[in-house]
Amino acid sequence: MRPEDVRVHRRSTSEELEIEELSWQLACGPRTQAYLLKPAGSRKRLPGILALHDHGGNKHFGKRKIARVGPVVHPLIKTHQDCYYGGVGWANEMARRGFAVLVHDVFPFESRRVLASDLPGHVVRRLMSAPDEVREVTPQDLAEDVPATQIDVPDSEPEEKVAAYNAFAGQHEGVIAKSLFCAGLTWPGLTLAEDRAALEYLAQRPDVDPERLGCGGLSGGGLRTVFLAGLDPRIRVAVCAGFMSTWRDFLLNTSYTHTWMMYVPGLPALLDFPEVLAVRVPLPTLVLSTTEDPLFTSGEVRRAGQILEEIFRKAGASEGLSISIHAGAHKFDLPMQAEAFQWVERWLT
Repeated sequence: MRPEDVRVHRRSTSEELEIEELSWQLACGPRTQAYLLKPAGSRKRLPGILALHDHGGNKHFGKRKIARVGPVVHPLIKTHQDCYYGGVGWANEMARRGFAVLVHDVFPFESRRVLASDLPGHVVRRLMSAPDEVREVTPQDLAEDVPATQIDVPDSEPEEKVAAYNAFAGQHEGVIAKSLFCAGLTWPGLTLAEDRAALEYLAQRPDVDPERLGCGGLSGGGLRTVFLAGLDPRIRVAVCAGFMSTWRDFLLNTSYTHTWMMYVPGLPALLDFPEVLAVRVPLPTLVLSTTEDPLFTSGEVRRAGQILEEIFRKAGASEGLSISIHAGAHKFDLPMQAEAFQWVERWLT
């Protein structure tokens, strides 16, 4: 994707940051919206960071979960950032340290989300029905089809409507995954293509040094980091927070709580999950986990770390890997952010 393919909708300055509100059109679906944040007044090429937003069971929001743009913060965003990010938009904090930070929505979040009104009404009703109410589709269902527009969220974004949309979005992942498989695609492959398009734009900006690029994120953002950093050598430094375990863990213990966005059929027979990230060896890699993360089992988190350490050691690149386990639950809080920022600065500045 070229810079001329990107539309700049608005430029502003806030809290010593220059902010650009951007969008671009991918091969299908609505336009991707994004923010570019960098230090105000900067006149030199900056190291670039692709900040990857989380999943969090909240598809109504995407980039806004990790960036703050404008004077008003939605109450649900504040709650989300208080819970997982120490009460800040970490993309803003990263930009203040001298980076050009690009944050974009990925399918199916925020500007890239699937609207209920885009689907046949009987499909939406089936997704939203209680399990004991689901039955076979009848010709009458098809004849009386009416789009379920009441689930879509108006511009005012009332909290109850956001909750209703997220309930719907939480049910459509299986349908989307099956549709992607039927098209010969995988969800991680689709996400990777969108993240690489954003990376391509970031690398071509005249204010960004294409030799100093990194990425990182928490949870779903950590998952995206595994695939993007593992498979794209332009990512010189990576920070995977809150998403490192083994396929064995997902198989035996935690598949019930994870998204369809992580599965590539046949991949576990070829590479264990940490080995996907380890494809980038010897490039610098930081893995952050927590002691009480309910999304993973602690034994498999440690085993994933051992797999990574062995690979980097065999490559003579042990200095390029850091694994840090913080106390607490699923999060990327201020102490974890401080460690991540220092790691990125060490290798990019």
